[in-house]
Amino acid sequence: MDSKKFGEFVAETRKELGLTQSELAKKLSVTNKAVSRWETGVYFQKGD
Repeated sequence: MDSKKFGEFVAETRKELGLTQSELAKKLSVTNKAVSRWETGVYFQKGD
């Protein structure tokens, strides 16, 4: 799965669950900035 598709999946799933990025981040023990990066694909570009 490429970074764009992964980001779309995370954002869509988060919204279906009625969560904000901050709420999802807290549940996953990560920062809201990490969630934002996942959703935009920025997180994966550095590792490519």
